Amino acid sequence: IGDGDQPSSKYDSGHSDSCLNSMTTPHWLGSHQEEECLRRKLKYFFMSPCDKYYAKGRKPYKLILQLLKIIIVTAQLVMFGLSNQVVVTFKEENTMTFKHLFLKDYDESSDASFAVYTQNDVYEHIFYAVDQYLALPETTVGCYAYVYDVGVNGSALSLCQQYYKRGRIDPANDTFNIDPHIITDCIGVTPMAVPPVQLANSYKNFTVKFHKFINITIDFQLKAINLQTIINSEIPDCYTFYITIIMDNKAHSGKVKIRLESRATIKECKDPSVSGQAQSYTRVTFDVAVALVCLLSLVLCGRSILRGIVLQQEYVDFFKENLDRKVSWADRFEFINGWYILLIISDILTITGSIIKIGIESKNMSSYDLCGILLGTSTLLVWVGVIRYLTFFQKYNILIVTLRAAFPNVIRFCCCVAVIYLGYCFCGWIVLGPYHVKFRSLSMVSECLFSLINGDDMFVTFSGLQESSTLVWLFSQVYLYTFISLFIYMVLSLFIALITGAYETIKQQTQEPIHITDLHAFIAECTDAPSSGKFRAMETSPCSFFCCCDRTTTYEDVLLVN
Repeated sequence: IGDGDQPSSKYDSGHSDSCLNSMTTPHWLGSHQEEECLRRKLKYFFMSPCDKYYAKGRKPYKLILQLLKIIIVTAQLVMFGLSNQVVVTFKEENTMTFKHLFLKDYDESSDASFAVYTQNDVYEHIFYAVDQYLALPETTVGCYAYVYDVGVNGSALSLCQQYYKRGRIDPANDTFNIDPHIITDCIGVTPMAVPPVQLANSYKNFTVKFHKFINITIDFQLKAINLQTIINSEIPDCYTFYITIIMDNKAHSGKVKIRLESRATIKECKDPSVSGQAQSYTRVTFDVAVALVCLLSLVLCGRSILRGIVLQQEYVDFFKENLDRKVSWADRFEFINGWYILLIISDILTITGSIIKIGIESKNMSSYDLCGILLGTSTLLVWVGVIRYLTFFQKYNILIVTLRAAFPNVIRFCCCVAVIYLGYCFCGWIVLGPYHVKFRSLSMVSECLFSLINGDDMFVTFSGLQESSTLVWLFSQVYLYTFISLFIYMVLSLFIALITGAYETIKQQTQEPIHITDLHAFIAECTDAPSSGKFRAMETSPCSFFCCCDRTTTYEDVLLVN
């Protein structure tokens, strides 16, 4: 069985006579040597892997390569997942640690709504964060180090406030005078740079212009080492955390929202030393091997597609010159195997992801998210490609055939439904957004409506609008009831009907006389059996060692072409 192959065609020898008797096939004049040679080449091209082995004794090297690729790509993904899990856990736990260390009276349950409402509280949270930063070595359980010369004026910590250039507000007289140009004032704080008394005076004299300030930010960096990577026999990574505490007053609503943001960069530690362990290049070597295997698979799949295009052109020229007929586009696309395109995309993603992973292993890169997307998508495509091996069995092939038959109608149906869906999204966002948290943004509206289609959170969505105005509440009832009725009872039913209709059509066609295309009727006239030895006499290229079967045509494929 070769890579990208499909089940054996019923037009191969042993079945061709019976097929020709039960089908209406055109008759071509004169079966001269050139015509027979082309028929034999086409039959070999569409032959099943097993028949190719009998025809030329060629072993399915591409299939073996693809099976090997599935194993090693999955193993690579698992190893990367374990390493990435350690990294993500370390980042998340450190972020939570920073929130408890630098945010006064922080509570995890109020993370999204953490805020202060008085001037005194604003000052207390500012000074608390700076004081905790200065006393970090004596207070924290973790092992952190300061990063110097990264703040304003060469300091380690920057305390900044942004405010309007001019802001005079008089609510009593309903007047204001605002210059919207933003001014940024910053002071720097460096641990142990000056005596403690002078240090305290240097930042506790910080004055907030409450009537016009937009936000206050506290920026600093900390270094840490992730020791738990030793569990996976990896050299520990050195992290630099970029921490920003933001006090947001853009709304000027009397509520100053406070949040802490943290991002990290990873680099190789200087002179790493782990007792009893030597530096291992096993992971890098394995990643290089995966990239080479995928590169070989990419070359072979591209070569197979190229061969199919060349054979297609030869077939088109023969029909034009000898039979004065044009070849239909359906027959032309028979020469291009979609599974090969899927494998090529998967190989490109795996090679790119492996290169990034090698950079991560060597501590030259820290693009864990990008690497995860590439490797995850490539592994998904590789495992989806396993379906083509199930298509060797007619009962399992019904899934692929049904999806192929229903796909055009489903796409057209989804385009029509998308127009109505977007209309509901925009309407819900503008009308219900001010009164319901699930409708605050277009993305949240889309998520909420999609959940409603699947029957999730219905009661919560309805109950969230009980306290709104009477007019909005009445509108929300009409809005939600019409959306649920339309999409659950009609759209979903029609969507399922399209799939089941395609399935029933395929099922009926299997019980009717078969109508095949000119291409397969032309091939069916070749009665040479794979074991006849005539295929061994065909001219082969020097690189035929890597040749494998390209594709055969299934019974269901013929039905779909028609």
